[in-house]
Amino acid sequence: MNCLQYFYRLLSRREYSASELKKKGNEHGYSESEITEAINDLQLKDYQSDTRLVANLIASSQGKYGKSVLKRKCMEKGIPADVFEEVWLSQDESDEIDGLADLKAKVMRKYKIEDFQSIDQKTKAKLLNYLQYRGFNGFAVMNQWRMQQEEEEE
Repeated sequence: MNCLQYFYRLLSRREYSASELKKKGNEHGYSESEITEAINDLQLKDYQSDTRLVANLIASSQGKYGKSVLKRKCMEKGIPADVFEEVWLSQDESDEIDGLADLKAKVMRKYKIEDFQSIDQKTKAKLLNYLQYRGFNGFAVMNQWRMQQEEEEE
């Protein structure tokens, strides 16, 4: 089995970044030139695309994780930060707002929050940790939810 066939087999199961494919090819014992040639061929045929991989990762994690966690996941896959930033900025902001609405509903159920104006300190600390762990800026998200609630009340 040559390098290109091996990469076809890998990509038939899931998306891989170019650096992940290089690593897999090296582990399998293929030469650098053979790996580079195979990856270029795959990218020309649009079978492998780092930007598509980032877009899929962002879409599948919308509302679950924030920008910093997604950026870290991309860096772990060997995707450059500038590619991530480019795709992140091109994403539709309405998708992000919808994801935050789902997150807001989940948080309200989990912590039994009725009103974001009057949250006790213990619950607020838990909520901020929850948001921060998922890569969101807790204070910014909380302020946004507070402002939305004030607008709904008016």
